[in-house]
Amino acid sequence: MSSDPPAAPPRASDATGVAAVAVLADEVRRGLYAYTRRAQRPVTREEAAGRIGISAKLAAFHLDKLVAAGLLISRYDNPDGIRRVGRKPKVYEPADGDIRVSIPERRPDVLAEILVDAVLDKRQGEDARSAALRTARDRGRDLGAVTRVGGRPGRLGPERSLTLSESVLEERGFEPHRQAPTELRLLNCPFHPLAARSPELVCGINHAFLGGFLTGLGAGGIDAVLAPRTGRCCVELRAAADGASAPRTATEACAKEIDTRTAADPGVT
Repeated sequence: MSSDPPAAPPRASDATGVAAVAVLADEVRRGLYAYTRRAQRPVTREEAAGRIGISAKLAAFHLDKLVAAGLLISRYDNPDGIRRVGRKPKVYEPADGDIRVSIPERRPDVLAEILVDAVLDKRQGEDARSAALRTARDRGRDLGAVTRVGGRPGRLGPERSLTLSESVLEERGFEPHRQAPTELRLLNCPFHPLAARSPELVCGINHAFLGGFLTGLGAGGIDAVLAPRTGRCCVELRAAADGASAPRTATEACAKEIDTRTAADPGVT
């Protein structure tokens, strides 16, 4: 019996991250948040207020703002675990996860997860690069399959394939731009600047991931093609063309872009 592919783990949106950073712009909230993290246990508003030197009422106001931003969580409990008569106080502790804001969006975590999985699942006779590309392709295929199960789109032609792809890739930081009904350009590379350090590996992983995504989605008549342009992702999604010239390798494609940017700005590495 086959099981559905695993869904991608939830991730805070950029808007959520920006909102959290905005909340921490206030000096009092930064102090309350730092104290709550250092405490290594749930704290009451009275404890936090005493630490920062403000009233308990004001501390509660700011702590609840941190909860609303997703930085803290709250509940009613005895902070020391000892049962007492009467109502339990409200306590605060750090929320799981982290907050990251990057403009344009960068996703080194995705690349790291692919590389870790490749090392852990490296097959006999497989070199490191081949393992990374296979893992990236599998991960992309899983994402495409989850997208297909969620949308139940039926048979997909080129245009509907790109419509579904567009929304998913937008969530993952690729900044898709519909250049034509059957051509989707990706204006941002979530793996930049790592791609500049090792274009053959990183751009190859990106290409394999997006190709796997189309396979899992069941996209009809659409290919992931290496087509680098300065300042954007090296891959485009476009209608498959019979008799088209073979796509360039990641080395040929991305090295050209890097050489062009280096010539324009000697400080680029």
